[in-house]
Amino acid sequence: MIARMSTPDDLDGWLRLAGEVEPLFGPMVDDPAFSAGLRQALADGHALCVKTDDDDQMQGGIVLSPEDNEILWLAVASAWRGKGIGRALLEAAAERLDKTRPIVVTTFDRGVAAGLAARKLYEGFGFCDLAPAGPNPAGIPTVIMAAVGPQK
Repeated sequence: MIARMSTPDDLDGWLRLAGEVEPLFGPMVDDPAFSAGLRQALADGHALCVKTDDDDQMQGGIVLSPEDNEILWLAVASAWRGKGIGRALLEAAAERLDKTRPIVVTTFDRGVAAGLAARKLYEGFGFCDLAPAGPNPAGIPTVIMAAVGPQK
């Protein structure tokens, strides 16, 4: 599987993916600010995705902020979890971010069972907890993680 640059034509797939993960992230699909930010990321080339070959279904996506050297959003559709898609997205993101500066991401706190797979993925890339980030819009505790130095 290959993570590729996402385009504005992928917007509907992104919104379906966002709708699936709203219980963990909070309302997004009907949030004009989220939609505007996603459209901008797609237009700016700051979004990568993995899609099925046969029917072009969105399996997962990642949104980056090169300026802040930050992973803004990463999600994998439930039917595709555990198949290496998150890893492929994170590898592609690491290639596009500045490895000489800390790469940061806000993700689930260690005590959030539903977020353990995401934490394990980030930890496998050298990310460590940096600071508490408070609850996300879904009310779930989050933490800022950072990776310093060469990424896998």
